[in-house]
Amino acid sequence: MSKGTQEIEIKLAVKDARSARRRLREAGFAVSRPRVFETNTVFDTPELSLRASSSLLRIRQAGRVTTITYKGAPEAGSYKSREELEIEIDNAPAMMAIVERLGFRGVFRYEKYRTEFRQPRRSGVAMLDETPVGVYLELEGTPHWIDLTARRLGFQESDYITASYARVYLDWCAANGRTPGDMTFA
Repeated sequence: MSKGTQEIEIKLAVKDARSARRRLREAGFAVSRPRVFETNTVFDTPELSLRASSSLLRIRQAGRVTTITYKGAPEAGSYKSREELEIEIDNAPAMMAIVERLGFRGVFRYEKYRTEFRQPRRSGVAMLDETPVGVYLELEGTPHWIDLTARRLGFQESDYITASYARVYLDWCAANGRTPGDMTFA
């Protein structure tokens, strides 16, 4: 499966997974992909040139599905909007070795549990992400769908988070007096 699109999304901080699931059900969402554990490895050059350009190269293992993803620099605005190119791969260790042979190295690892939700006859997707530094709803779709859905779920535009999970983690570490490393449950 290959996907090349413009990704438009926001994150919303929620109290806990239980209350987020309840809000989603009340807004007409149903689980479209059951909860799965994800491990994500972000790659960069030794000079961190991808980070400097706000781009991303990631290998994600989510249950039995592994993908490699390139994300371009985000556009400024109320939403995180950026090019996303993604393909499924069937051999994560081999792909990681290829990426490393090309001069990239793993610079950040993060884990989460993700459950995907959809509404009938709607194109957007709501993802419930349980991370080591909090629980978030990620809304991905058109700006109109994101705004409408966020309001239905009890949020306003001032609640929108457009930062990456790496930035969310670094901010959490700073706020909690922790030395950054990888964002893992261990």
